[in-house]
Amino acid sequence: MARTKKPKGPSRIKQMWQVFQMTRRYDKSVVALILLAFLGPTAIGAGAGIALSNGNIFILVLWILIGVMTGVLVGMIVLGRRAERAAYSQIEGQPGAVGAVLKSALRRSWIGEETPVAINPKTKDAIYRAVGRGGVVLIAEGPIARTQRLVDDERRKTAKVLPNVPITVLTVGPDESSVKLYKLGWQMTKIKHALTKSEVRIVANRLSSLGTNVPIPKGIDPFKVRPSRAR
Repeated sequence: MARTKKPKGPSRIKQMWQVFQMTRRYDKSVVALILLAFLGPTAIGAGAGIALSNGNIFILVLWILIGVMTGVLVGMIVLGRRAERAAYSQIEGQPGAVGAVLKSALRRSWIGEETPVAINPKTKDAIYRAVGRGGVVLIAEGPIARTQRLVDDERRKTAKVLPNVPITVLTVGPDESSVKLYKLGWQMTKIKHALTKSEVRIVANRLSSLGTNVPIPKGIDPFKVRPSRAR
């Protein structure tokens, strides 16, 4: 009996092209940034080859190839960062956007869930929680004025269970002092370390006993969001 062949997904090059097309639609500067990221290392490689080859064509070509390969790598890194930023810009301001970041963009040293620990059912403002080497981080999703009471209640509950663990509060919302959604993961890495890796796990287990105030559907995954088609 002949086996049914599974349909092949898009090739890696086609996937990269689709990511580039999506990113360019929302980020007009991505083309220039990728070109700079590619041409810079390429020019440095060519310059190093001319200076160090002493007329040896093989060494000159080798340095140029090194520059080109480095440029391609740096260009892909730039594309990935800009694509992530473009994806998050599509869901910024929507309920569950912070949960999407905690699910997909946190480093391994952090433990966070896409489900909020507290929520205002009327305004959909929510509080998320993460634990890492920097202690406990409470992330408020919504305007500062509206989320302040939720933050205070959650901080009080957390401090009661973990009196000696530092608690940091970050807000993702429309206020000028709020953290941009795409910068949330980076902002958390800046928090000064206060716990060891083993203590992080102990703190996370102890916090799990607090549970959540209101169960709601899970957050949005930005990598599954389909950008609106240009008309």
